[in-house]
Amino acid sequence: MSPDLWMLLAFAVLLVAGVPVAFSLGLAGAVGIIAGLSPDMLATLGTNTYNSVAKYPLIAIPLFILTGLIFERAGVAARLVRFARALIGPRHGGLALVAVLVCMIMGGMSGSGPADAAAVAMVMLPSMTRAGYPRPFSATLIAASASTAILIPPSVALILYSIVVPGVDLRALFAAGLFPGVLAGMALLVPAWWLSRRHGWEAPEEAEREPLGESFRQAIPALFAPVLILGGLRSGLFTPTEAAVVAVAYGTVVGLWLTRELRWRDLWELFGEAAVISGVVMLIIALAGIFAWAGTMLGTFRHLAEWVIGLSDNGTLLLVMIMLAVLVAGMLLDAISIYLIMMPILIPVMQHFEWNPVWFGILLAMNIAIGQFTPPVAVNLMVTTEVARVRLEQTLGWAMIFVVAMAGALAMVAVFPEIALWLPRVLGYNV
Repeated sequence: MSPDLWMLLAFAVLLVAGVPVAFSLGLAGAVGIIAGLSPDMLATLGTNTYNSVAKYPLIAIPLFILTGLIFERAGVAARLVRFARALIGPRHGGLALVAVLVCMIMGGMSGSGPADAAAVAMVMLPSMTRAGYPRPFSATLIAASASTAILIPPSVALILYSIVVPGVDLRALFAAGLFPGVLAGMALLVPAWWLSRRHGWEAPEEAEREPLGESFRQAIPALFAPVLILGGLRSGLFTPTEAAVVAVAYGTVVGLWLTRELRWRDLWELFGEAAVISGVVMLIIALAGIFAWAGTMLGTFRHLAEWVIGLSDNGTLLLVMIMLAVLVAGMLLDAISIYLIMMPILIPVMQHFEWNPVWFGILLAMNIAIGQFTPPVAVNLMVTTEVARVRLEQTLGWAMIFVVAMAGALAMVAVFPEIALWLPRVLGYNV
């Protein structure tokens, strides 16, 4: 058996055995080195792990994770919910629409689907349950809506994509993700509103409308956060990595002095929580460096790319096949792992068919977003079902409805690339 197969087989066996993705990648890479190179080359393990994380743009990942945690603790989600409820008013499906909109706005602060899902679920689920929404439906809707965080800037996944794919401008990726992210959210609004009307959830006469002026005033600090981040990037005031620092500082000011729900002693706890989450992400990236180096030296990724290209001369058909493969991967793995495992194979395919790397990155992100709320793994859904106290299997039917809705948005971006590419072109970024 060739060293390529030994490495891939080791990775598959370790994953099936329940070994965490990070260690599966690192150990499989070591197996490939021993099988195809030389045991002496194991001395490169330390260098490869360091080189994988010693990249300036990666600093943004722990900082945006910390930003999401700070805004969650600062009571921003509750204020956004009150404003959205005042804006939409009492109607069938009103709270469902609020949940989607708040998830989209929160995604513009945290860049992380699970963090977004946790913050919104804690605030929205009790209200939706009292209004008559089934808890499995509410949990699924919030999980699906929170997946737009992977598209709406700042996105942790897009930051990693810009590092893995050489020559891609992160600012262009952030701009390209905005309209597809909004489109995905709007695609979820349609079935959510229709189901609420059909089942009579949330009787309008039983709800009171929040005062619009007061709720807007309280929501201003939260609404200004995405404007600050994107406006600073567009004006050139700061880089994407510096934007993460600005976001942390702004969130701290909002929590300590504007909402006054964040205390100084809370910051130490949030630093620790962000460090743990970031440590998991960085460990995956570091150990994936061993797998990537071994696969490159053995030619594994080149062989796999040639095999994929050989499947069909039709670029459209091959794109559909790749999207389906990424969707399945998204049901089982997190976005970070998918990018690190699949991009070394997909980059040659993308170059062969001359697909725009910014557009292709958004398509991958939309697929991974769908996977975040599609069982069996569904990281977002695991968070919301825990908050809702329901079993994951109870959400399957609802999840399939929202999968179809978001898949429709994905198809539109695939057929009309300008949905993603128009804004970065207008802003003058390199696409």
